[in-house]
Amino acid sequence: MEATLDQLETALGYGFSNAELLVCSLTHRSLAHERAVEGGDPERTVDNERMEFLGDAVLGLVVGEALFLQHPEWREGELTRVRSQLVSRQHMTEVATAIGLGAYLRLSRGEERGGLRRKSTVLSNAMEAVLGALYLDGGLEPVKAFVRRWVMGKAVEQLARELQSGEALGNYKSALQEHLQAAKAGIPVYRLKSESGPDHQKRFLIEVRLKPGEGEPGKALARGTGRTKKHAEQDAARRALERLRSGSDKESDDPTTGDAASAEENANEKAGAGL
Repeated sequence: MEATLDQLETALGYGFSNAELLVCSLTHRSLAHERAVEGGDPERTVDNERMEFLGDAVLGLVVGEALFLQHPEWREGELTRVRSQLVSRQHMTEVATAIGLGAYLRLSRGEERGGLRRKSTVLSNAMEAVLGALYLDGGLEPVKAFVRRWVMGKAVEQLARELQSGEALGNYKSALQEHLQAAKAGIPVYRLKSESGPDHQKRFLIEVRLKPGEGEPGKALARGTGRTKKHAEQDAARRALERLRSGSDKESDDPTTGDAASAEENANEKAGAGL
């Protein structure tokens, strides 16, 4: 554990004075429960849920302050929308994945076999708990340094561009619906085309179409993939927006031609047919 903690501290850019804080932030409740059932001292195996609560509050403060100082031209609503994207579960999962946090989690023996290290909820919660540990050990400065590098970084630039263009800040489904409504083109609908992989690592393929008229099949716009249906829908909406804005939807009756998602579906269909 000592060497592992050293590696994690390098990724965090901070060396802990009290390593027990970091250990606590990495301890999932499943391990704490397992130790208690086995008769261990519950005081020596505290899970990270309280630390997560603190980290969530500190994260919101640090991100809010940074946005307030960096963008004096933004009004309250704009600051709130960007902050909500940066502190969202999806983004914090991406941050946790980027630093390889899953490899350091302390789980029960049962959960070790269940793919919990890759679960978005567990990763995002642990990331917040680690931020809570950083704050308790070193105050706001190490949290600010980590947030500037990993939580904000290029993500703020992208969100600022979306804000300026009037997009829905990462919510491509809303942006696509607004685009189609403005063009009086119809309403998008999402359909599951296929799913693959084991339960702990599913991949979903979603197709977005214009809502059909009575007796009509509806026009396909794009396909997207993701580890959850919601992520796949957002990916499909993003691809559809790119095609509509570039005008490539006019070049072919099948806007999914050449799309990686389409290729994946074809492979899945062949596998299912035994080809």
